[in-house]
Amino acid sequence: MDGIDHMISYLLVQLMKEHRGVAEQKLSGHGVHVGQEMILFKLWCDNGVTQTQLAEHLCVEPPTITKMVQRMEAVNLVRRSPDPDDARVSRVYLTDHSRSLQPEVQRAWDELEAATVRGLSDVEQALLRRLLMQVWQNLQDEANGSRSE
Repeated sequence: MDGIDHMISYLLVQLMKEHRGVAEQKLSGHGVHVGQEMILFKLWCDNGVTQTQLAEHLCVEPPTITKMVQRMEAVNLVRRSPDPDDARVSRVYLTDHSRSLQPEVQRAWDELEAATVRGLSDVEQALLRRLLMQVWQNLQDEANGSRSE
């Protein structure tokens, strides 16, 4: 029997560690930590979403978004304001500073993507994307208890 290092799950964990490390190297020079760029990408497309919408979009729990937004607010990447129609709801907005970072953060993410797929043909990239989507769906099904056997 092969060791754990031949298992897909093990390889995925190692892949994600490396990906996160390279992402951190590329983003940290812009004052952005891994994970925060996902919030910025969402706001660059749809500024002023609620924290609940951010949590749903990023597939994380609301307290995680609350902590992330607080940290980003502390370094002037975002600002929060009460929703004009419902003061119980907090909306998240870009700052001038985070708007100015968009080209650099996009370039860092593009470089990360290029490094990730280096040496793969367009067909191989499409196949990898399809396979990863299937694995993701499998794990979502598992988490939701709807295992198909």
